Amino acid sequence: MNRKLGPYLLAAPGLAWWMFFLIIPCALVLAYAFMERGTYGGVIPNFNLENLVRAFNGLYLEIFIRSARIAIESALISLLIGYPAALAISRAPRRWQMPLLFLVILPFWSNYLIRTYAWIVLLNRAGIVNQVMMATGIIHEPLTLIYNESAVVIGFVYNYLPFVILTVFASIQRLNPELTEASEDLGASAWQTLRRVTIPLTMPGIAAGGVFVFVLSIGNFVTPQLLGGGRMKMVGNLIQDQFASARDWPFGSALALVLITIMLALLAIQARIQQGVRNVEKEQEVA
Repeated sequence: MNRKLGPYLLAAPGLAWWMFFLIIPCALVLAYAFMERGTYGGVIPNFNLENLVRAFNGLYLEIFIRSARIAIESALISLLIGYPAALAISRAPRRWQMPLLFLVILPFWSNYLIRTYAWIVLLNRAGIVNQVMMATGIIHEPLTLIYNESAVVIGFVYNYLPFVILTVFASIQRLNPELTEASEDLGASAWQTLRRVTIPLTMPGIAAGGVFVFVLSIGNFVTPQLLGGGRMKMVGNLIQDQFASARDWPFGSALALVLITIMLALLAIQARIQQGVRNVEKEQEVA
């Protein structure tokens, strides 16, 4: 009897955490999205689709589009920087790989807010970046590098770049070296091998890294608030405002529901890409 109950008892804490901090909150968000806001806040259990329709109207749709654009820009820049970095680490001598990966994850040892505030110091008009460019004669007066969209993208790329490097590195490590050797033996150049063999077969890592950055960026509200100065309102800020300031929980839930749906759709696409690459690898192994 004890042996039968053992696995369930071990799993109980994890299941309880999953239930109370994921399932129940998501169920409440789903339910509130179809209810009405009370006159003085709160929720009235009157089923309607008004909140979801409102989420795609005017200003709110514009905020969704802006958030998606910034998240896509952050993901693409992270991939452009992260893929070469991961490739370089994978091709470094084995004794150097772990120290290099340690340097990649080192920023995570500091608080997210501290890392973001550091960019305010670096990018403001009296910051190091402006001072260096003025000292070298690149510019003659300080530039406005903070409290705009570019600063928000820089913050996202800096904070989430390690996710891209780690996922791509893991994907490259799984790559069968015989495939690249065969490509080179058949006369392909290093660039052709990279473009036709390495990149396609590491697409799961690329997709996973891109989705990581996109999902974490589009729902973020701290970085736009700090580096955007409150001027670059994104979906995360809008949802925060509905729950904290406007006390419109149903509309905030509707916005959160739309955001969760977008994230789940991206995760499904990423899973399909990963499955497709696995099928190709199996076919090559059989061949």
